[in-house]
Amino acid sequence: MPPASPFRRTAPRRRLAALAALLAAAPLQAQTLVQLYEAARASDATYQAARAQYDADLAKADQARALLLPSVNLSAGATRNSYDSTMPPLDRTYTGLTATVGATQPLYRPANLAGYEQGLKLADIARAQLLVAEQELVIRVSQAYFDVLAAQDTLAFVQAQKAAVGEQLASARRNFEVGTATITDTREAQARHDLVQAQEIAAENDLRVKKLALDTVVSRRDTTPVPLVQPVPLPALPGDAESLAQQAEAGHPAVQQALLALDVARLETDKARAGHKPTLDLQASYGVSRNPQGSPNTGFGYGTRSNQGTVGVQLTVPLFAGFSVQNRVRETLSLEEKAGADLEAARRTVVQNTRSAYLGVVSGKGQVAALEAAEASSQSALDANRLGYQVGVRINIDVLNAQSQLYQTKRDLAQARYNVLLGGLRLRQANGTLRPEDLQGVEALLAR
Repeated sequence: MPPASPFRRTAPRRRLAALAALLAAAPLQAQTLVQLYEAARASDATYQAARAQYDADLAKADQARALLLPSVNLSAGATRNSYDSTMPPLDRTYTGLTATVGATQPLYRPANLAGYEQGLKLADIARAQLLVAEQELVIRVSQAYFDVLAAQDTLAFVQAQKAAVGEQLASARRNFEVGTATITDTREAQARHDLVQAQEIAAENDLRVKKLALDTVVSRRDTTPVPLVQPVPLPALPGDAESLAQQAEAGHPAVQQALLALDVARLETDKARAGHKPTLDLQASYGVSRNPQGSPNTGFGYGTRSNQGTVGVQLTVPLFAGFSVQNRVRETLSLEEKAGADLEAARRTVVQNTRSAYLGVVSGKGQVAALEAAEASSQSALDANRLGYQVGVRINIDVLNAQSQLYQTKRDLAQARYNVLLGGLRLRQANGTLRPEDLQGVEALLAR
């Protein structure tokens, strides 16, 4: 007599349908990916540090503008003088007051002009660095978001497997009591149930850890990400590998930083060579000198005041500085060569990263397709093993193994879909085109 069926044929389908509904339903007060990104943008410590550095770099770049603007100084002084004379006999003290306003306007200073142009380049570098920080924030939030969803899926699948194994264990015990199965079936089912319990504990802890990581990124507590629709329609690739690589080589922020750094190095060489060149400044001053109680020159008792104004140009021609200018030029030329090598390395790196990210997305899509087929095959295998168990051609361990394979395939499939979505964002980051607006494409896939 074949062993009694541990399940009705409709029970697994009902369980899986309920599980799918649980995964697709958005929890109360759940947050979308864009909402959590905006929260992270406003409070993430790493990104805020990058913004503060950006503001500091802009202020530093603006300082170079002062090299081309006039400088004005005010100086004032007061002195107490003592006068002692024997012929005629005289002993007096008197006060002297002076005030001078001076201004200097650079007319020809090549080093200052190169420094000003460097400031403009440094401001562009700061913008590129902030863009990189923004892209990294998008990836960090998305990674944490999908990690939580994957951990939730894993826990849900483990709990569903635990319920199925529990029913298998109860059926094995009943069959053993009525004499239609051996104690081996019961022990196998018990061992599998204990194993799934351990997996459930690990899955629960992993979910708590992933939620904590997401809470840290967005500076919130008890965040609940909105899950994806089921099944997930995976987006198309943004282009082919070659065009994406060319785009990265031309416009990636890292390449732009390296290119601007090369320009800064060349300007530094210009500044060093300017050490051989003359400078020309326009200078003007106006001064007032007063002796309220008089002075020995004019006779005591009569206050004096004199005003003096000057306007002119000053030419300075460097003649010899101990070979410091020549050595400085040699130094900057070497740094310029280094900047050129860094630029080439940056280009090669972004091209390699773009192609690797592209292959990763293509491979991920292929893996999703294969796992979808494996899911259907695993479901068919489980149904066949259950039927075989009913008619006596399969044993309990066959059903348990088929259940384990099905739920493992479902976990792998869910993870593969998340990897493809995250891989699409990483591909845009690799070729330098990732923007916060790209999250809208993922947002459209949420089960809201």
